Amino acid sequence: MKLLLLISGILLAVQGCPRIIKHSDWTNIPSQCNIALEKPEPFIVIHHTSGKRCFHKTTCKRELQIIQKNHISVHHWCDICYNFLIGEDGNIYEGRGWNKSGAHTPQFNHLSFGIAFMGNFMKDSPNNLAVIAATKLIKCAISKNYLVSHYTLKGHRDLGETTCPGNSLYKTIKEWPKW
Repeated sequence: MKLLLLISGILLAVQGCPRIIKHSDWTNIPSQCNIALEKPEPFIVIHHTSGKRCFHKTTCKRELQIIQKNHISVHHWCDICYNFLIGEDGNIYEGRGWNKSGAHTPQFNHLSFGIAFMGNFMKDSPNNLAVIAATKLIKCAISKNYLVSHYTLKGHRDLGETTCPGNSLYKTIKEWPKW
């Protein structure tokens, strides 16, 4: 079944699940996380990493490794804090994945998927490749019963004192369904 969506002025045909680059394909540091998510989840929380933007798989993998190292060594988390990360190369990268609770939004980690766009989106929005990838990931989550079909989409700033996911990205996601 093909689903048509209008997101940020782009008409998308979404069918099936997109390819997700596995955790083990971008890092050699295995996750130490063991808190399971109960599914299906009712929330999606959108973030930005506030670091460097990446437009190629090689630079995205390097940026993921920097983020992961910071999250483990500075914050003392069991792994990168997000469930999934999206690069402007159009790829979706597995963080903690579908089954493990994130560390992205206190009080909401156990009932949400944290999706982070790699980069700082205070002034600029992510490109269409990244937006389309996020949309496909959300539709996949619904089709696989990881996310309820009547989910609620929030920006990180809606659930805590932060500027995340950046002013420009926040404006973009406010146009998405389920906002």
